[in-house]
Amino acid sequence: MSSQLFRLEGDVAVVTGAGSGIGEGTAHVLAEAGARVVCTGRREAEIDRVAGDIRAKAGEALAVPADVTKDEDVERVMQAAIDQWGRLDILINNAGGSPIQAPLIDLPREEWDATMALNLTAVWNCTRIAARHMKENGRVVNVSSVAARHVVPGSGHYSAAKRAVNSLTQSFAYELGPRIRVNCVMPGLVPTAIAMKALQLTEADLPAVEKRLRLPAGRLGTPEDLGAAILYFVSPAAQWVTGECIAISGGAAIAGSL
Repeated sequence: MSSQLFRLEGDVAVVTGAGSGIGEGTAHVLAEAGARVVCTGRREAEIDRVAGDIRAKAGEALAVPADVTKDEDVERVMQAAIDQWGRLDILINNAGGSPIQAPLIDLPREEWDATMALNLTAVWNCTRIAARHMKENGRVVNVSSVAARHVVPGSGHYSAAKRAVNSLTQSFAYELGPRIRVNCVMPGLVPTAIAMKALQLTEADLPAVEKRLRLPAGRLGTPEDLGAAILYFVSPAAQWVTGECIAISGGAAIAGSL
């Protein structure tokens, strides 16, 4: 039995923001566990590459370019999963981020609106649309951030959106259960291209950042670390888990830092 606790054969998963970083790592982890994966994101070349890499490893993957802030794009992605494989079992709401850091009183209104649209409204919209296509044992995992629990100077807008995602996770878990389980991971610092840009970091900065954070796990995170946690939430091993928001952060909460 234990060998099947983390297997996903027969399942179809949609991963948003799958072209790089945590989304790319998660798409690979789910495919390696046996899922058929729809990789979606705005940059077609990136999701094509990720889907191609999965297929090169004998997995099944489909690339569908989309902007998750647009209703018609979200509908098209979910329908693509149904058209290709006849079902939809898993949704990973990973697309998100904000490239601008600024005090809240100086933040441009358009950046506030864009941050909420991508990091919060899109999670609500993707989930409600996906839920229409899911039957029994549907699973949704939202990618939030430890910024939902900590003050990150210059990122108050992002933190607010991610804290709302945590609340949305619990509301959806209550409303969609028991047919669909909904959980959330809160990554700590994973030096993806998006995170590096947002925090204005370079590769040369990372050793000093790692030393300053003093994480109990002893290192910064990787996309695969998050993919493994997400795999747990969507696997048979977590059949009795819903409405949970768990930090995957190398112990950042203990260390009192990001």
